[in-house]
Amino acid sequence: MDLARERFFAALEERALAARVTFDVPMSPDRENRLIERLKSRDETAFNEIVGLYQSRVYNLVYRMLGSREEAQDVAQEVFITVFKAIHLFRGESKFSTWLYRIATNHCKNRLKYLGRRAVYPKTPLDDLSERDQLESASMSTSGTVDRPDRLLEGVEVERLLQEAMVELDEDHRLLIVLRDIQNLSYQEIAEITQLAEGTVKSRLHRARAALRERLVEKGALE
Repeated sequence: MDLARERFFAALEERALAARVTFDVPMSPDRENRLIERLKSRDETAFNEIVGLYQSRVYNLVYRMLGSREEAQDVAQEVFITVFKAIHLFRGESKFSTWLYRIATNHCKNRLKYLGRRAVYPKTPLDDLSERDQLESASMSTSGTVDRPDRLLEGVEVERLLQEAMVELDEDHRLLIVLRDIQNLSYQEIAEITQLAEGTVKSRLHRARAALRERLVEKGALE
């Protein structure tokens, strides 16, 4: 492995580890259990709380998988409807967020199959700042918060190239990149969501990162 590739992989892994503390939903197990029990009782207030806590994370996952704002909005809504209808099936054998991400992942796969049958695949770039703002808190973009217009525009361009590269990856590779490097989930959580062994997750993620880097190099986003 050349030095540039090694640094790229190390940077992604370091970012995922550093973001774990801030990305998790700040909620105690007791509060989560009470919220879930209320949701099982069809408490609409509890449902609204769940949506408020997880909507940005779910939308970001779905958007990165589908590459279209319109599709992401529709699918994210479908995810929460499924959560409301199927909450009685949640047994607490995993974290609620893991169960939720599994639902979101399955919806993404189903939508991609549907779009594939229609020979339609959305590849909408990040073409405005409002979209970038929605993704900023859960993105692996290195643009950061800056005031200079030239740097701001540079950050938007990086996001656009990143999204273009993401939608060109194989579906399984894209999912691992999203779960680890954008959603910042642990290997254990990813294994539970994908139903793969942790070792398999790590090896496939390595290949996924290599494929992503190759595409970013081709687009001039990396050297």
